[in-house]
Amino acid sequence: MSDINFEQRKTIEQVEESTELAPKFDRDGLIPVVTTDFNSGEVLMQGYMNVEAFKKTISLGEAVYYSRSRETLWHKGKTSGLVQKIKEIRIDDDQDCVWLRVDVQGGASCHVGYRSCFYRSIPFGDKSGSTVLKFEEKEKVFDPKEVYGDAPNPTKL
Repeated sequence: MSDINFEQRKTIEQVEESTELAPKFDRDGLIPVVTTDFNSGEVLMQGYMNVEAFKKTISLGEAVYYSRSRETLWHKGKTSGLVQKIKEIRIDDDQDCVWLRVDVQGGASCHVGYRSCFYRSIPFGDKSGSTVLKFEEKEKVFDPKEVYGDAPNPTKL
């Protein structure tokens, strides 16, 4: 990991038009990450990386995030076995957002047990004003209690 260096951000041209990797982390030291299935393009999850997580992801070829709720690095799948193997890493034009295209070992990315963290849809355009969520995924890929036991839910309310 020590051989991975991020460039200092110097100019707009450097950030937008050069081959230099100069990511912009927010004031909390994080950069958002959108993760999709490499083959289908399905959005699996959205997370964050700090500098260390981003460098480990590049080095390992597997997704490593920063968990804001646990305030620690999170090697996706280390506990569950549902590792996200990197097929491609992209960065947006102003280098403040990362896109991971992955192959998910075990077929799921959501800690709730569904394939995607985006397993519900929100109705829109309805004059009734209903915001009842609709489950788009009907079955879980795995049982979170079997995989994680009684570990606390990582979602903070």
